[in-house]
Amino acid sequence: MRLRFWLLAAPVIVGAVLAVSGIDWSGHALRIYMSASQPLEVGAAAHRETSEGVDFTVTAITDQLEMPWSFAFMPGGDILVTERGGSVQRLDPESGTLTAISGVPEVFYQGQGGLLDIALLPSLPASKHVSSQASSQADMSQPLWVYLTYSAPMGEDLSTTRLARARLEGDALRDLEVLYTTEPVQKTKKHYGGRLLFDDGYLFMTMGERGQADLAQRLDTDLGKVLRFNSDGSVPADNPFATTPDARPAIYSYGHRNPQGLARHPVTGEVWVTEHGPQGGDELNRLQPGANYGWPVITYGEQYGGGKIGEGTAKEGMEQPVYYYVPSIATGGLSFYQGAQFPDWNGNAFIGALRAFHLNRLSFTPDGKAVEHRMLSDLNLRLRDVKQGPDGNLYLLSEQGSLLRLSPATD
Repeated sequence: MRLRFWLLAAPVIVGAVLAVSGIDWSGHALRIYMSASQPLEVGAAAHRETSEGVDFTVTAITDQLEMPWSFAFMPGGDILVTERGGSVQRLDPESGTLTAISGVPEVFYQGQGGLLDIALLPSLPASKHVSSQASSQADMSQPLWVYLTYSAPMGEDLSTTRLARARLEGDALRDLEVLYTTEPVQKTKKHYGGRLLFDDGYLFMTMGERGQADLAQRLDTDLGKVLRFNSDGSVPADNPFATTPDARPAIYSYGHRNPQGLARHPVTGEVWVTEHGPQGGDELNRLQPGANYGWPVITYGEQYGGGKIGEGTAKEGMEQPVYYYVPSIATGGLSFYQGAQFPDWNGNAFIGALRAFHLNRLSFTPDGKAVEHRMLSDLNLRLRDVKQGPDGNLYLLSEQGSLLRLSPATD
């Protein structure tokens, strides 16, 4: 009875304490909660649910991961998964077997830091109407280029986010190359950003402001930005600030707090981003080159424990979010659905909720207004990432150690 009470009450108790104190969810209290909570295990009966008339089930493919952050689908069916402690695992989704990949760079695994995103270089330029995920590495004869983001130790308790790539040969990363090191390095242990997205031959990467809010508005730093590169790590000549004196040329957009979701819209081809607000004010934004998304000048959030931030919620020259969350749900990964498994969900956005313990679905009215639907609330999932699989199902990565498959109910 005591254990059952703890499993049910832990999200509420821990969430309330951390919301008031401003403590990072990646800290000690979170690890205590996750060590006691495993919301869905391999072999357990499928969880069944209905959302706005759509019946679906959720099953666990593996429950043996350690603080996972992201995953990528490989040609042939296996899945690569990053663990924040500094490991990459190859997962066979049929058997559930995990195989460690060697050659991973050293990471700074403190606070919110560690090994973050993983992405595979698309073998062909992705069309604006076909996800890069679907065409990724379709030619099995081509080298499998793996891209990673991670918080890197920089000495004297300093760290920063790095972008690197390597060739995957068997179960080893070969010829690892650091493509970009964000500057300036910091002593704080939060807001590393790190999400990756390939789009039409370009590579987008999110970067948090490392808790130094004012740096998000400065163009002479990488912090609080979305960055854009060519696949070799060079900076595209048409980046919006490539020729601006004293600006960091990799900047694509700025005024972000800690963006950790990045996805292409399946119909329009636009790139969208989710970012963490403070106490409230998580945002879903449509990216525009050179645009200023306002942090910390404007926000729908407030100081932890209460108190105004900045000048209000709107200001000329600063973008408004397409949707925002008050209170915060702690937005994780972002994916737009487009497929035959769930035709009623085509064009919907799916966002992992790290603090509110659910899968957040946004549908859109004909005039573009977002309508929120909360799914899987009973499972107490702390969802770090969500992606549509090559099979048309949704795959969810929980920090409690599970990779889950969400598929249509069959009976």
